[in-house]
Amino acid sequence: MELKEVNRIAKEKFNGACRVCPVCNGRACAGEMPGIGGIGTGSSFIANYESLARIKLNLRTIHEVREPDIGYDFFGRSLKMPILVAPLAGMAINMGNAMEERPYLSAMVAGAKEAGSMACTCDGPNPLFFDLGMEMLKGNGGWGVPTLKPRPEETFLPLARRAEECGVNAIATDIDAAGIIHLKKAGQPAGPWPVNAWKKVISRVKVPVILKGVMTVQDAKLAVEAGAGGIVVSNHGGRVLDHTPGTAEVLPGIAAAVKGKIKIFVDGGIRGGADVLKMLALGAEAVLVGRPMAIAAVGGGKEGVALLLNQYADQLKTAMIYAGCKSLAEVSSSVLYSGGKEIRVPGKREKSC
Repeated sequence: MELKEVNRIAKEKFNGACRVCPVCNGRACAGEMPGIGGIGTGSSFIANYESLARIKLNLRTIHEVREPDIGYDFFGRSLKMPILVAPLAGMAINMGNAMEERPYLSAMVAGAKEAGSMACTCDGPNPLFFDLGMEMLKGNGGWGVPTLKPRPEETFLPLARRAEECGVNAIATDIDAAGIIHLKKAGQPAGPWPVNAWKKVISRVKVPVILKGVMTVQDAKLAVEAGAGGIVVSNHGGRVLDHTPGTAEVLPGIAAAVKGKIKIFVDGGIRGGADVLKMLALGAEAVLVGRPMAIAAVGGGKEGVALLLNQYADQLKTAMIYAGCKSLAEVSSSVLYSGGKEIRVPGKREKSC
């Protein structure tokens, strides 16, 4: 199976719900929310892509790096790469019924595991999303990251308990879904929580809790205060608030403020291994990829997901060779180029790889 064929099949199945564009930059699907486009003008999705694309890499070849180590420890579980599959579901709501929800989620979870990565499962207005996630996680020995909406405490904690019983080693909550209107319309309320509420809930969950949807230094510091195990710098793929900056724009400031105090992940606009390297150099320790993985699942099932993840991993290794970095620990802001000056990201190693 080749990715060109995976994309061709996916384009047919999506039937316009996703155009499977040669460059997934958010322009063709701007304003399509529900859907997988960016809300309103689409500028937030576009900003994710363009802010990352503007960043350039230094190319270095006078060194001894030939076989970079991209292995990553995710809360005690060894992954082959610092690349995870982001939560993205809702075939009927967002993806034009391109395939049934069960085989889609199975492809995401099983494909990620096959490649040595992990997939995030979903929550949403239809309880089926969460139930299927629990089913998949139980069947895979808890190999995945269940993602819960920021529901009221009396609803959130029972769902967290169900996730813990599946043997997972962390759970996530996409706090950037706090204002999604179709959750409320479906009788599934979710909303923002103050830091003291998060402290209370996180203290009652047995595994680390990752807060997905942090876009400011202020919220990053509050996540640390709340006792979260990690944050995902994310604007929900540009799908919830128009006119936000791209995640690559805000990541360095957040890393400068909380690096070393909490695990930092990021998503948004990542379209290959070189983009992964950029995000690591900007301050993340791993990334999440959403839309491209959904396309791979629709077009190629679990084999498509594994194929794309392995391609990103190979591209990351190649980029690290050309950056002179033999391991993820050696990736620093020194690999980034901007206008003849190195980009400095406080909290990261500043010396050359």
